[in-house]
Amino acid sequence: MTAIDLSSALSTLRASAPLVHNITNFVAMNTTANALLAVGASPAMVHAIEEVADFAPLANALVVNIGTLSPEWVEAMVRAAEAANAAGVPWILDPVAVGATPLRRDAGRRLMALKPTVVRGNASEVIALAGEVSAGKGVDSTAASDAALDAAAALARDSGAIVAVTGKIDYVTDGDRTVAIDNGDAMLTRVTATGCAVTALIGAYLGAGFSPLDAAVAGLATMGVAGEIAAAGSNGPGSFQVALFDALAALDDATLAARAHVS
Repeated sequence: MTAIDLSSALSTLRASAPLVHNITNFVAMNTTANALLAVGASPAMVHAIEEVADFAPLANALVVNIGTLSPEWVEAMVRAAEAANAAGVPWILDPVAVGATPLRRDAGRRLMALKPTVVRGNASEVIALAGEVSAGKGVDSTAASDAALDAAAALARDSGAIVAVTGKIDYVTDGDRTVAIDNGDAMLTRVTATGCAVTALIGAYLGAGFSPLDAAVAGLATMGVAGEIAAAGSNGPGSFQVALFDALAALDDATLAARAHVS
């Protein structure tokens, strides 16, 4: 698959049924696990410092999300990333509110030094991770996604990671090429953890063997199209969340390829 060919993305993922190891935040655990199950992946929520290094090599991909940090969780994330690297398991970093506190900034630096395969964040997070001044509003971005394009490209070149910036329009860059994904619905911002869930979907595509750039594009397009379908069939945030899981489960290759706006 190329970065704009989604004609077999979901069927490939579902045939692979990748095991995705998640070290994610308390708010996102349930949503993330259900989103992964809906698309056909197998979620594992394993964060204990005593077992992450043993579990990470068993998975097809690792997702590291710093949303609800503690010093012990940071150490678990580092151990898991080190073990994934040693085993050749791709991993994705979601640097939630990375610029907000010294603990988060330090965790971001330590994890970036371990060379994530993909980084997925909002504009403020990507700008902060790239070392520029950023003023996020908690976990929310105060900048539009296109404002982070230069920072994302620089971060990708410096780190070797594919960098995905999410917002009204999502962007994926390897530091040279940039792909835009113009899908989604505002309702995705009214339900917690949809951003964390899309990071996990990217992880699922990584675990199914997609290249990092293709995995990022496919994950973002999958969530964006499912969000549009769910919004059309719901009356508010509560019904939207249920409809989103249903849309992810029902989504097929033809619908994804026809509705995805990738350029």
